[in-house]
Amino acid sequence: MTCPPRILVLPPRLTASARTLRATALRRGLRIVEATASAVPEGLGSPGWAGWPEGAGPAGSPGDTRGTWDTRGADSAESTGCTGSGGHSVHVHAGPSFADVVAPALGIALLEAPADWLARLPRALTQRDVRAMTIGEAYRLRRPAFVKSPNDKSISALVYADGSRLPGPDAVDPATVVLVSDVMTFAVEYRLHLLDGAVHAAGQYAEAGRLRLGPPDGDALAFGRDVLAAAGETLPSAIVVDVGRDDEGRWAVIEANAAWASGCYSADPDRALETVLRAAGPATALSPHDRDFVR
Repeated sequence: MTCPPRILVLPPRLTASARTLRATALRRGLRIVEATASAVPEGLGSPGWAGWPEGAGPAGSPGDTRGTWDTRGADSAESTGCTGSGGHSVHVHAGPSFADVVAPALGIALLEAPADWLARLPRALTQRDVRAMTIGEAYRLRRPAFVKSPNDKSISALVYADGSRLPGPDAVDPATVVLVSDVMTFAVEYRLHLLDGAVHAAGQYAEAGRLRLGPPDGDALAFGRDVLAAAGETLPSAIVVDVGRDDEGRWAVIEANAAWASGCYSADPDRALETVLRAAGPATALSPHDRDFVR
């Protein structure tokens, strides 16, 4: 039985990190499917999609010879995705606006942390008060607070002087959930790619609030293991968690991010890619645990 290559779908404009993962995927034998800027609004069947292998496109796409998209595939990052004749394992690495369009059509399940995950962590892991609330409730804030969307960038992650500075109800549904936390400044920040209950890849991405790439710190890795020991069961099998240390030496979880939408920065790109492939792969291959974390 010949196993067709896995397929990685990418958006029209690639960040430096996405280009690194693209090169890594090609080196590992994945097939790359990229969209032009016009292809996204036109749909998956438009000519702006390049790279579909024969018989493996969504209905109407350039590679569609069967009228259906075969989403049978692997349940692990190292699998070839081979399930039989014509079986392709399809994955995506992109921001939420792009992924939300293509994932349903391609049978891809996007894994992410629960919206209130950070707020439910013990204070020992956050070192600050973090609450999940609707933005309508956050309008009543009368103090400076760091406010962000839990799993996308719809609400800019900023320190707001008070609730009146947040985007108003004319721009955002008042029922939209946001994370509101005390302001905490980090001396150094690390991105941890978590896979199957372990820190699979890691790297530094910021120092004193500025981009500065570097190798993972041993203390950061140890703290990541502490987070997994305390809250690993509350996360999908593949996720990105950012952690940081403040000037007083306290370690804290900054946030959780979907691996399929996260940059790899200075992490090992092979191992970061493995996390991405699990975090955005065939819905038919989901483990029972991961079914509770589909976007």
